[in-house]
Amino acid sequence: MCRSEVECRDDIDSFAPGLFALFESLKLSEEHKSRQKQLVDSLAKSVGKEWHGARLHLYGSCANSFGTAHSDVDVCLEMEIGTESTVEVLLKLSDVLRADNFENVEAITGARVPIVRMSDPRSGFSCDICINNLLAVANTKLLKDYAHLDQRLLQLAFLVKHWAKQRSVNETYRGTLSSYAYVLMRINFLQLREPKILASLQAMEPTYTLTTDSTECAYSDKVDQLQDFGAQNKDSIAELLWGFFQYWIPPRLQARRHLHSHGEDTKDSNNSTYSYNFLCDFMVNSKQEKNWTTRVGNDRHLVCIEDPFETGHDLGRVVDRQTIRILREEFKRAAAVLQYDDDPCVTLFEPYDYEN
Repeated sequence: MCRSEVECRDDIDSFAPGLFALFESLKLSEEHKSRQKQLVDSLAKSVGKEWHGARLHLYGSCANSFGTAHSDVDVCLEMEIGTESTVEVLLKLSDVLRADNFENVEAITGARVPIVRMSDPRSGFSCDICINNLLAVANTKLLKDYAHLDQRLLQLAFLVKHWAKQRSVNETYRGTLSSYAYVLMRINFLQLREPKILASLQAMEPTYTLTTDSTECAYSDKVDQLQDFGAQNKDSIAELLWGFFQYWIPPRLQARRHLHSHGEDTKDSNNSTYSYNFLCDFMVNSKQEKNWTTRVGNDRHLVCIEDPFETGHDLGRVVDRQTIRILREEFKRAAAVLQYDDDPCVTLFEPYDYEN
């Protein structure tokens, strides 16, 4: 049953089969996963020649269960680098990969996270490799564990990701939101349904901990014990998709809204902004403490989405006054299509580019 100030249409569940079929078409094929494994095996063999104790971790959308066939392949090389700098290791890695017939090998050492970019003619994939970016590995594991809690998270995630791509609202360089930010919004939404669909893993006794670069990553990863957590909620994917868009349209998706990784659904002291729960049920730091109430350089903080571990990182900082209006209009359109359109499974995903 839909739960909102606005009641959803009576026949909303009739669209669930079409949405589920679209979800199935967006999932990674077994052949794709096999080629991905082939790439990792080839990389491990090459890296092992030079660094015997090194470990390779897939991270990002290619490994967190939310990736599609268009997702990049990102690899973290975990290793002891001794007295060498990260740049020196990457340059040496570039030479090793070229010697093993990987193609288009390029060390990009000036990036915020330095990488080696290359392509593998055997698997057909391109790949970015970084050194000891274990925070990204922990984030990947967290999202993968959430994906195991309830199949509806994956269904909702793939459909919203496809919608965002079709409607051109998933590009941070243009001032909209990243795929990662959308995943956090979907987890938040499912945690706040009644009855709840997802548990708050960071609110539980930690069974997984990792400290990297002074950032502590801790949460309960015993997801096998939570498989029936959301069983009392019978909402279909059609109800949840409509509910997601309805939840985030005004007044929620307005300037100064805050998705907090450790917060309740509470009002800030100035009575003009709100903090929305993500992952936990208790407040840690306010936006005032983070200085997220005013623009700082290019960080506008109009939509605040706190990273689950790197809590000083606002994933919504790229949204500006033009693109927040675009996001509001696209969320309103999506909710209206699901509410009133005769064929929402088609209309919802019609391509659109607001810059053309």
